Amino acid sequence: MKFIIEHLSKNFEKRQVLKDIDFTFESGKIYGLLGRNGAGKTTLFNCLNRDLKADGGDFCIEEDGKRRPVAAMDIGYVLSTPTVPEFLTGREFLKFFLDINEKNIQDPRSIDEYFEYMRIEPEDREKLLKDYSHGMKNKMQMLINIIARPNVLLLDEPMTSLDVVVAEEMKHLLRSLKQGRVTIFSTHIMDLALDLCDEIVLLNHGELEAIPKEDLDNDEFKERILAALREEDHE
Repeated sequence: MKFIIEHLSKNFEKRQVLKDIDFTFESGKIYGLLGRNGAGKTTLFNCLNRDLKADGGDFCIEEDGKRRPVAAMDIGYVLSTPTVPEFLTGREFLKFFLDINEKNIQDPRSIDEYFEYMRIEPEDREKLLKDYSHGMKNKMQMLINIIARPNVLLLDEPMTSLDVVVAEEMKHLLRSLKQGRVTIFSTHIMDLALDLCDEIVLLNHGELEAIPKEDLDNDEFKERILAALREEDHE
């Protein structure tokens, strides 16, 4: 399966954030979307999730050599700032999600099996989501996407503000889930992208560029990328 972006563009008044982007992502890989804060990573994700209307271009899924439009169920999106219904408990939220998606869930498990999979303790399952930590809310976002099994999983700076233990758990989880889907992991931290991701994609000056990971082990090449990002930051 491939996720193909063609001629995608987005402007905000006179500023062109995304410039005629063409890129093909392949399933079974985690792509590190590397760019400075403000480079347009979230804008790209919002266009792909159709939360934001692109000014031009399109994207599609290719399976067995045949292309088809991207359906809502194809895309999973984990926001950097978790958005959950804080008036529900963890158990109530998960039950609600399972009930409304009952016909689409493959190999359903019990609620407690899902909680155990995410290492959410029994006492936390009955708490209101408003009392969850940032990391716990992030786990709930990830759990929903694990259950939904989207073909394309967009992760917008998902490890921001996570403690070391939760961050390591999240990295292990993402590696275990990458088969059969495209995972695009947005970050501005180069070392995190190198540690977690199979492929590195640089978003710079509104364009996507594939960067061989072996080049990023070269200090001179790494400095050239950092210099390019600093240059854009001053524009």
